[in-house]
Amino acid sequence: MSGTTTEPLLGRVAVVTGGARGLGYAMAEALAGAGADLALLDRLDTVRVAADTLASTSGRRCLGVNVDVTSEASIGSAFDLVAEGLGVADVLVNSAGITMGSPLLETAPEEWRRVLDVNVTGTFVTSREFARRHIRAARGNAASVVNVSSMSAFAVNIPQTQAAYNTSKAAVSMLTKSAAIEWWPHGIRVNAIAPGYFASDMTRDFVADNPEMAAEWVRRIPVGRMGEPDELGDLLVYLASERSSYVVGQSILIDGGYTSV
Repeated sequence: MSGTTTEPLLGRVAVVTGGARGLGYAMAEALAGAGADLALLDRLDTVRVAADTLASTSGRRCLGVNVDVTSEASIGSAFDLVAEGLGVADVLVNSAGITMGSPLLETAPEEWRRVLDVNVTGTFVTSREFARRHIRAARGNAASVVNVSSMSAFAVNIPQTQAAYNTSKAAVSMLTKSAAIEWWPHGIRVNAIAPGYFASDMTRDFVADNPEMAAEWVRRIPVGRMGEPDELGDLLVYLASERSSYVVGQSILIDGGYTSV
């Protein structure tokens, strides 16, 4: 196991896509708290400010990079910057994702393709670049990829209609299994977190505009509330570190019991 009991990721370099805000930033905070240096990758221009904030609050080295996760060239350049600024990454969290809600009968093909391109192709492209660099580095240390799937990979959560999103997250879960089997011989473990409803910044904005829908979400959650972003932290650190050395190819639900009923 790397690091100490309280800092199992000490000396590691972690990359978090979609890290400028919301759940991505909250997960980056958890990794920093476990001792990792962080590279936040995001399409938002605020990613550098987010990295500076995280560095000042955590005391860890942090780098912010603008990136398009669907572009091989953009991802390649981003990992070059990470290697130059922090070193070769040991941990990757694929948190970048989008959703578009519309009934299937009204979903335009370009809308469908955009959701799958970001959520699935972006996860594939970023993971592949991470794995290639880890294998080339041949340092002998273990590496971990943690994809962010969703409970929507396992259940059609209603009342919203979001077939493209549901399909994309189910694909992420299968990509997780496939990559885990292919990359295990190279010392790379791949798993996924499948969150339910969490009160991220974006969710709070949506709830403010759609209180009735939010009330229906909470009614269907057995524990009676949404999750808080920091409640993802312990699970993420577990999967990212060698504490979970025997966990391979899993998508672990963290949804307050939503998919159990």
